[in-house]
Amino acid sequence: MTSAEVPPVLGPTIRPRRLRTTPALRRMVAETSLEARQLVLPLFVREDITEPVPIGSMPGVVQHTRSTLLAAVTEAASLGLGGVMLFGIPTAKDAVGSGATDPNGILNLAITDVVAEVGDALTVMSDLCLDEFTDHGHCGVLTSDGRVDNDRTLEAYADMARAQAHAGVDMVGPSGMMDGQVAVIREALDAAEHTDVSILAYSAKYASAFFGPFREAVGSSLVGDRRTYQQDAPNAVEGVREALLDVQEGADIVMVKPALAYLDVVRRVRDVVDVPVAAYNVSGEYAMLEAAATQGWIDREPAILETLMAIRRAGADVVLTYWAAEAARLLAR
Repeated sequence: MTSAEVPPVLGPTIRPRRLRTTPALRRMVAETSLEARQLVLPLFVREDITEPVPIGSMPGVVQHTRSTLLAAVTEAASLGLGGVMLFGIPTAKDAVGSGATDPNGILNLAITDVVAEVGDALTVMSDLCLDEFTDHGHCGVLTSDGRVDNDRTLEAYADMARAQAHAGVDMVGPSGMMDGQVAVIREALDAAEHTDVSILAYSAKYASAFFGPFREAVGSSLVGDRRTYQQDAPNAVEGVREALLDVQEGADIVMVKPALAYLDVVRRVRDVVDVPVAAYNVSGEYAMLEAAATQGWIDREPAILETLMAIRRAGADVVLTYWAAEAARLLAR
């Protein structure tokens, strides 16, 4: 260690540990807060089931019926969560994901149900992507040779945005990583007089191995991967550039997904944008902690709160997490 690297010597009366001596003192000087209002709960609703269906790779998470979904959002509102993000799982799929724009499609019906149940006590968000509705599992319409057609997909996203807005959603979450998606969605919403519907843009969404359990959760039909349109893991500057582009196009919030393996990207994005930043604590991150806790290798509840605090400390204003309701209860103790 060079002399320039040697930390300054503290005087005899300087004792940083004095600010850690009691829980109240640690709480008083905490640099970062973790509050229920900062958490968003992702929820899955499945068509044509009569009982919730457990998701094997995500212990404690289920595919909801329309009625059990209402119980979940009522609890979320009572706990003071910031919002819920809805994902629909249809019975039938096709090449163009037509169920995504059907007013009687499961996601649009669920939006209407939830808004009627909780009103403005909770921000109702919805996933705006075709992957749950296409028989090939990709996030867009495909060309004849199997590539995602960016511009045709944007047309579908505009239709989907209008359908979700008509259903009553507060905020749409375009997650397909198509070029220009935020601008097209904003234009479609404004032209349809849904100017108050906001956009949570999945701006830096990486082609990640941590999405595996989510594909079980939504019954994904995907064969192959999404590396031609989701971001490449080595690229942090690209994530920042995507976020800045989305802000220019009209995004109200920008998001980094996944969270834990990309905390550096969360920090970089937070440092350069002037809108709120969200991060998605994804299914694989959830599954890893739950699996380790089941084995007795970690202390589950403190690990949940430490994980979420790390995402907040990196700069996320909003955290989407499957632990949102449980974390709110833990924080209220």
